[in-house]
Amino acid sequence: MEVSDDDPAYVVRFKAAFKKDLSQRQDALNHGWLRVATALDPRFKCLPRGERGGVWTSVEALLQKEPDRATPEPTEEPARKRSFLLFNSDSESEDEEGPNGALGRYRAEPTISETDCPLQWWSTHEGAHPQLSALARKYLGSPATSVPCERLFSLAGNIVQKKRAALSSENVNRLVCLSNWLKEKKQNK
Repeated sequence: MEVSDDDPAYVVRFKAAFKKDLSQRQDALNHGWLRVATALDPRFKCLPRGERGGVWTSVEALLQKEPDRATPEPTEEPARKRSFLLFNSDSESEDEEGPNGALGRYRAEPTISETDCPLQWWSTHEGAHPQLSALARKYLGSPATSVPCERLFSLAGNIVQKKRAALSSENVNRLVCLSNWLKEKKQNK
């Protein structure tokens, strides 16, 4: 996107405006949020070497702020059984591990395929990582773009036109749903 001597004036103006807009968008990104989301995504968990320590420290701080969502305190007998199954001594428990232990267990988990859904992974591993799963749902639950929402509004706008303005909201929902099903059926063929 560098300006060259061969560029006409309108291309020079376009390149300058484009670079300015791109830099403003990049400055507006919440890089901290994106780094934490990457760390909590079981497909990746990899961060650039210089950022790893800071990101894991911020995740640990977020875990300490997060209210404890673990199950209620069990009686002593199930705790003993659980510690035996986890090959821990009777004096150790998950609560004593703290955020470092929870992060260590998560970091030791193998990464999953890039085609797998990270939210489904967290749903199935919620019992092993209760506090981290709540944090992951918060950071991974927000869509990266608004494209799916905009497509839905566009589709609904195509369905509800001047001649169809009297459609009830229930019928509009049904037509949008049918349109989506037909599109998926065509893709699966």
